Amino acid sequence: MFFGERLVSVAMIESSVSTLSSRDRIREAAKSLFAMHGFESTSTAAICRQAGTSESQLLKHFESKQGLLEAIFEDAWRQINPAIRLAAASIPSTRERLKVLIEMVLNFLARDKELLVLFLLEGRRIRDNGEFVVLSPGFLEFVGTFDGILKCLADEGELAPGIHPEAFRSGLMGALEGLLRDQILARSSQYPASYSDAHVRAICLCFLDSALQSKERSRSGPLYPLPTNSGA
Repeated sequence: MFFGERLVSVAMIESSVSTLSSRDRIREAAKSLFAMHGFESTSTAAICRQAGTSESQLLKHFESKQGLLEAIFEDAWRQINPAIRLAAASIPSTRERLKVLIEMVLNFLARDKELLVLFLLEGRRIRDNGEFVVLSPGFLEFVGTFDGILKCLADEGELAPGIHPEAFRSGLMGALEGLLRDQILARSSQYPASYSDAHVRAICLCFLDSALQSKERSRSGPLYPLPTNSGA
């Protein structure tokens, strides 16, 4: 299984967590072990052993292993969201704000391969017969920012006819996740996904440009019939 891909060595994990607080040591050890072995296959005992602390400390800070996974994602979104808001506030063009949002998320994930694996393989994954899925407040805030930019595009007449903003957001995020997930598969198996990060960005821009209004499309109308935005 591709979960078995060793992203970091045990020695590197120990070094990275040794100077952190108990809470941060648990979170960082869990992030590495979840990425290395998968959420289900990682025990709380292994996490605490790696973090050099007790399971009582894990329960104190996170309440459960599921709470720990949520905290890992929330910590990441607390870093991403303020940077996106700051960048968006300085860009007058709505189109450019959307492109910058996509670029910033890609750059952030490129710097943390463990987090990338967790986002793609553990994020929004349904568990416990549909009773548990990670939708952290930070992620929902990001979706709100994304949707806000798309609403501005729609209000400005910049979206192509029939493109529902939320459908476009879901489609673009799904395409991006699929592209990055297949890259991980290609590194650990014979799956054919030899494209680079530059190719991922190019596909995202093509996806984006296809949904934006152009003078030529405005004159000729959509290339094929599309539903109106008024329906559910």
